[in-house]
Amino acid sequence: METIAKDLLDIKAVKLSPQAPFTWASGIKSPIYCDNRLTISYPAIRKAIAKGIAALIKEKWPQAEVIAGTATAGIPHAAWIAAELDLPMVYVRSKPKDHGRGKQIEGVLPAGAKTILIDDLISTGGSVLKAVAAARNEGADVIGVAGIFSYQLAAAAENFAKEKLEFVTLTNYGELLDAAIKADYVSADQRSVLEQWRQDPAHWTGA
Repeated sequence: METIAKDLLDIKAVKLSPQAPFTWASGIKSPIYCDNRLTISYPAIRKAIAKGIAALIKEKWPQAEVIAGTATAGIPHAAWIAAELDLPMVYVRSKPKDHGRGKQIEGVLPAGAKTILIDDLISTGGSVLKAVAAARNEGADVIGVAGIFSYQLAAAAENFAKEKLEFVTLTNYGELLDAAIKADYVSADQRSVLEQWRQDPAHWTGA
């Protein structure tokens, strides 16, 4: 949805800087920085996100029985999406607790429950696929992953294919660039640079 892409640009949840790239924790140089946590502070936007992802889930996975959020960014959105769908919700810690029962899943996750994992952002898919593995270890039948935004990186498609799992996002890198051009956030020349990054982020060195 290009309207959601425009919303992310307007609230500066997504920043585009092809001339002065950001450095990700992995060391990759990137002309884009995405912090979808900002969306929780904007009621109209977070409602649109919840309704939009809920509609995608109903269309693609109508058999879903549980909505699971990834800690921490996926938790609030999972809660709002679960409310839209009137489904139970759980969340998945990044690692098991080091005290008590050592739980990694919080909430009630019945064995065999058809579960959708919610994350705010899909880059390579590494973090959310770890949550998928944790949920599966608890006996869940994870049938899909849904998120707000995807960089549309080849690595994500490859990683999800290895797990034989599908994912959907409400908006993506291509739609974001379309919205950025229309709103004069970037020029056509800058879009070319931004497209080059998506094709080969590991070797991109800047504009």
